[in-house]
Amino acid sequence: MKTTMSSKGQIVLPAAIREQDHLEAGDEFAVERLDEGEYKLVRNRPSPNEGLVDWLLACPGKDFFVPIQSESTDEL
Repeated sequence: MKTTMSSKGQIVLPAAIREQDHLEAGDEFAVERLDEGEYKLVRNRPSPNEGLVDWLLACPGKDFFVPIQSESTDEL
C-alpha cells in the first residue's frame, strides 16, 4: 500500500490497515530508522492492566458494590 507524507511530516495509514488492526485515533507508535530510506513502525500497546487500579478505586463511587449480610468469621 502507498501513502504520502504531508508538509507537516504526517503519514496517514491506509483505512484497510487501520480496520484490520483495529487502530484508533490516539494510538501511539514507535518509529525506528533502520537505514537510509528504511523505517520500522511499531504500535505501542498499553499493558493489559493499565488503568485497572483507577477503575477499581472508582467502583464504590459508582455503586458497583452492594454490602451484603453474612455470618461472622471471627469465631473460625
